[in-house]
Amino acid sequence: MSAKAPQSASSSDPGLQVVPESTTEKLTLARAVRDAMRDEMARDETVLILGEDVGVDGGVFRATEGLLEEFGRERVIDTPLAESGIIGTSFGLAVAGFRPVAEIQFMGFVYPAVNQLLGHAARIRNRTRGRFHAPMVVRMPYGGGIHPPEHHSESYESMFLNAPGFKVVVPSNPYDAKGLLAASIRDDDPVLFMEPKRIYRAFRDNVPSDPYTVPLGKAHVVREGSDVTLISWGAMVRVCLDAAEALSREEVLAEVVDLRTLNPLDRETLLASAAKTGRVVVVHEAPRTNGFGGEISSLIMENVLLELLAPVERVAGFDTIFPLAKLEKHYLPSRERVMKAVRKTLEF
Repeated sequence: MSAKAPQSASSSDPGLQVVPESTTEKLTLARAVRDAMRDEMARDETVLILGEDVGVDGGVFRATEGLLEEFGRERVIDTPLAESGIIGTSFGLAVAGFRPVAEIQFMGFVYPAVNQLLGHAARIRNRTRGRFHAPMVVRMPYGGGIHPPEHHSESYESMFLNAPGFKVVVPSNPYDAKGLLAASIRDDDPVLFMEPKRIYRAFRDNVPSDPYTVPLGKAHVVREGSDVTLISWGAMVRVCLDAAEALSREEVLAEVVDLRTLNPLDRETLLASAAKTGRVVVVHEAPRTNGFGGEISSLIMENVLLELLAPVERVAGFDTIFPLAKLEKHYLPSRERVMKAVRKTLEF
């Protein structure tokens, strides 16, 4: 099979940001991810799926279920258990003109592939002065909340945010998952697509049946408020929404900002919200030290310090290895921890 150009414009085309009128389905996040891959494979024959158990078994979380039967073994490829090989092969395919979507079963398994990601995929455009690029997506279920063994709950997005050349995308709901993954597949740079497995099947949303994209680099204010801004991404957005609802009963109006894309970061939206409310709490499940919440805090204080009414607070995981099942709930940010941080900003 030879590679050929995709059949539509690049992801920078504003036309791709318009959601067409269509019927909707109530989908889980896992199913929305699967539908995005299916739509993009049907749209563009250069899109390939590869990873451990993605074919016959349909993926460890069944996010690729049915794709092998529909598109065949040349486009849905079960690989050996070798993350470095999965990413190295994907990188070679991408440079050759394909658009591979590689699955790393859990974020904690990505370490053998870091050399391929940081040393090659992230650098190829700069290294070749634009002659080559790597339009590839690496899907990685991440985070805690499902009581797995060691290496299955890591949330180390900061490791990749410190490396120029990647786009890092984290959906928090089924609608965004489908649109963001489609936009990521169409993008001409490597995209790390982090899927919060805690909410793979936690709830359903209305999702259009037709293909659509959600633009990368654009945050979403999912709840309006005037007293404090809660900034988060992935599964923690649900925690922030729960905290905001509980705070409303105390007559505290919390605004919730879902970043959706960590790189490129929508600075305008988060800075506007911070300036509007004057109080900010950043929530993520990665360890606190060198977590992305620190970068967001610095960005806010460097740009809207005079509008702030209190220092920026962070609610995060602890600076330790993610614990096993009995301590998992203690480690993960909770509604109560978020509310406590909000009260601290209000009392400053």
